[in-house]
Amino acid sequence: MAKIAMIGAGSLVFCKTLLSDFLATPALGGSEYRLMALTHRRLDKMRDFTERMIRDNGVKATVTATTDCREALRGADYVVIMIQVGGVNAFQLDYEIPMNYGVDNCIGDTMGPGGIFRAQRHIPALLEIAAEMRELCPNALLLNYANPMAMCCWALGTVSGLRFVGLCHGVQTTMDLIASYVGAKKEEIDFVAAGINHMAWFLRLEKDRKDLYPLLKANFEKPGFYANEKVRGEVMRHFGYFMTESTGHLSEYLPYFRKNRKALELYCDEPGFGGETGAYYHYCRMIDDKFQMLDPLSIESTKLGARSAEYCSHIIEAEVTGHPFRLNGNIRNDGFIANLPDGCCVEVPIYVDRMGLHPTHIGDLPPQLAALNMTNVMVQQLSVQAALTGDPETLMQACALDPLTASLLTLKEIRRMTAEMLEKQREWLPQYAGKKLKDVPTISIPKDVPRQAVPTDPALAIANRFTRLAQV
Repeated sequence: MAKIAMIGAGSLVFCKTLLSDFLATPALGGSEYRLMALTHRRLDKMRDFTERMIRDNGVKATVTATTDCREALRGADYVVIMIQVGGVNAFQLDYEIPMNYGVDNCIGDTMGPGGIFRAQRHIPALLEIAAEMRELCPNALLLNYANPMAMCCWALGTVSGLRFVGLCHGVQTTMDLIASYVGAKKEEIDFVAAGINHMAWFLRLEKDRKDLYPLLKANFEKPGFYANEKVRGEVMRHFGYFMTESTGHLSEYLPYFRKNRKALELYCDEPGFGGETGAYYHYCRMIDDKFQMLDPLSIESTKLGARSAEYCSHIIEAEVTGHPFRLNGNIRNDGFIANLPDGCCVEVPIYVDRMGLHPTHIGDLPPQLAALNMTNVMVQQLSVQAALTGDPETLMQACALDPLTASLLTLKEIRRMTAEMLEKQREWLPQYAGKKLKDVPTISIPKDVPRQAVPTDPALAIANRFTRLAQV
């Protein structure tokens, strides 16, 4: 009879999905669900709908709702987090301000200026919850769904003794795609995937111990296959491995696909294939506007069906019953991937049973894959450091090292953009109270300014000499 605290239960669509999974799991019969959100407007709707699901399906369970996080956490066995600090209004600033400077995003919640600022909003809230958990439910498992997953889990990994795992559905949904591309059933395919969240790599793909990569790669050379996943297909063609996130996500994490109009038109802008500019923000705004006018749960069916692709209910079931379950989860890197930094967040295979989480040791990633991961990991490290210290300079440096942003903007432009985002999001960023990004003025160089004498570079002197000789 698990006590499950659900923090951020105003997320009607996602919270409803997870609750449906829990209630459809016989091993969780009799569990207590504690829904927590900051206001009652959506929270009460979610509680009422959960009560209807319990009643209409004859499930043994109880549900309560509270705006007090401590009340929800007290004595909990599991803490599920799905917060979005600042909601869609903050997300709008994450998307629109970088776009005004020329940083084109499709999703904007993991990397780029938008992902970095989302981390600044979420990390203090997550660490506050973690501190309260150590006091009120020290043995509970925290299951995090808040993005940016790698940055949030990196910060959670600094909390001594905290049991946590970050959850995403990139691996399991990508396996649906791979199965369709190689003509096999998903459950027939054995695989090993590891890396970082939203950029984990399928290191092995096999059916009946036969390598499926030759078939997958051959099919990606066919236009009908390649057209559906141009960005992932292109990365695999050049770096050798398929990865776990879609065109919309991956196109933002690397400098190759959104840096100019030519690249966007070639890889991302085809409607319906997930790479369009602002696709996720526009979707979230549409959903939020609809929720202002109507209660979608009032017309939603309460009938329980098969569980969703989310791992959460399976993890809790495995701990409760002792029946092992395998997933790919996000945890602190304590040597699990040897050529990524210790302490960062990695996504690796994990087995769960009554004794808890058992991560898999991967060893080294192929060097080209580790190198691509590291372009994101260093941004994650600076973002976490900025969130923990409230240092505006570190925040700007994180934005400056983002691969896509760096391919588009000068350092001066990145500084101005960061300052504008910081100023307009202050209400959600208490760690930056009273702090501003310093101004670095442009140095004007008159044409007739006397140059400071510097030692001659020997290589340059030789090059100039040959240039003069060539001119003669």
